Amino acid sequence: MRDATTLLIAIVDDDKAVRCALSSLLKSYDLQPRTFASAEDFLNSNQQRDFGCLITDVRMPGMSGLELQSRLAQQGCRVPIIFITAHAESSMRNQAMQGGAFHILEKPVDNGALVEIVRSALARYQRL
Repeated sequence: MRDATTLLIAIVDDDKAVRCALSSLLKSYDLQPRTFASAEDFLNSNQQRDFGCLITDVRMPGMSGLELQSRLAQQGCRVPIIFITAHAESSMRNQAMQGGAFHILEKPVDNGALVEIVRSALARYQRL
């Protein structure tokens, strides 16, 4: 079993500033993030199974975070997904949770809470 600090964390967000901020935050805790500008970029990387956790925005141009979640489930990829959104309507929350979301955070995100949730997701992944 690998240590949680060696597991990769995918960050999928269309906003470059958000990707950079999340990446810097996770690196400051000795975690290993990799960023993707879209759900399509993440899927096209063919690296889905290399990640111990996925952080994604819900609303993005092209494929949404919820569509990404569905696509990963169809592929049998069980990576824990953490959604970050400024639009946490109950229907979106229900869809994400029914699809197996690990957690949903509303913007603005509390950095300490995010890091703890990521660590919990990585620990879960190690038990899969």
